[in-house]
Amino acid sequence: MSKSALFTPIKVGAADLKHRIVMAPLTRMRAGQPDNIPRELNAEYYAQRATPGGLLIAEASQVMPSGQGYPATPGIYSAEQIEGWRKVTSAVHAKGGAIFLQLWHVGRISHSSFQPGGTLPVAPSPVPAAGNHFNAAWGQVPFEAPRALETAEIADLVQSYRTGARNARAAGFDGVELHGANGYLIEQFLQSHTNLRTDEYGGSIANRSRLMLEVTAALIEEVGAERVGVRLSPFGTTNNSGEQDPVPLYSHAISSLAELGPAYLHLIEGRANLAPKPDGSPADTRSASEFFRPLWPGVLIAAGGYDPALAEGAVREGHADAIAFGRPFISNPDLVDRIAAGADLNPWDRSTFYGGAEKGYIDYPRLEVAA
Repeated sequence: MSKSALFTPIKVGAADLKHRIVMAPLTRMRAGQPDNIPRELNAEYYAQRATPGGLLIAEASQVMPSGQGYPATPGIYSAEQIEGWRKVTSAVHAKGGAIFLQLWHVGRISHSSFQPGGTLPVAPSPVPAAGNHFNAAWGQVPFEAPRALETAEIADLVQSYRTGARNARAAGFDGVELHGANGYLIEQFLQSHTNLRTDEYGGSIANRSRLMLEVTAALIEEVGAERVGVRLSPFGTTNNSGEQDPVPLYSHAISSLAELGPAYLHLIEGRANLAPKPDGSPADTRSASEFFRPLWPGVLIAAGGYDPALAEGAVREGHADAIAFGRPFISNPDLVDRIAAGADLNPWDRSTFYGGAEKGYIDYPRLEVAA
């Protein structure tokens, strides 16, 4: 039997990996309060999932106070948060793993209760998202119309990402990932229905891509291209995202990112879009990794809806170089060992995804316990 493609080595920027099973960034809303500081509980969670030569991408972490949109999400802008994250990175490194931190600003997917001074959330344009969302008291409230960022404010925003990368390195992270997906601030600038600007950050595809590229360039300048990844969701619809015709936008964005040369591109697949599709299927049923692979010469990580068999096939066929698993990693701290053994996976408990303490976080059984 030929060796599994998932268990062949790969170099991802500065990280020399022994396998291609990556832990996706997963918001769990369990940072220490009141200052959104990672704690021992979080260190235990990540250490459980670390493997020698494996890559974990830590959960999205706001680069500035205004970037928060959910209760108890960690930050990477204060000295105390840096110290808290150091517990996490030390625990992962003790297991022989590598860990990147995802850098985040939610933009309009926030509420004034999270904002310093109770001001409105910021976004490229004053276009509210539809429906309800968390407030700081864990309640559900209607989205507010955000305040459009002034052009003069964008340089400080880019600097906050740069500082976040510097802080992440100070906390011991091996690199950072720019969160450009799932309807948050970077994607709000990218997409035409959330970006109605008339300055150099709006209008044309090149202008709407400008912020993403400026932030990526700043991260590369700060910590080195080998320590920077970018995550995009070309065919996604999370948080009222979605471009009517995503192909021109994301073709430009991905080709432009390739010129900057970050360590990897991380593409989210749409839900349940990995089965074979007939010709003429709508765009949101395409595999993002398969579709955009020809535009990306570097390492490509794919995520979203993969099981071990689909992951093996995607890597073996060259559509992706590694596969990031999300929910399976929540319920299987030993996911890598289970995939290697062909063992069954624990089911996840969706009710414990967000908030809480140990339950549904660090108490899922390992294979030897389950057996």
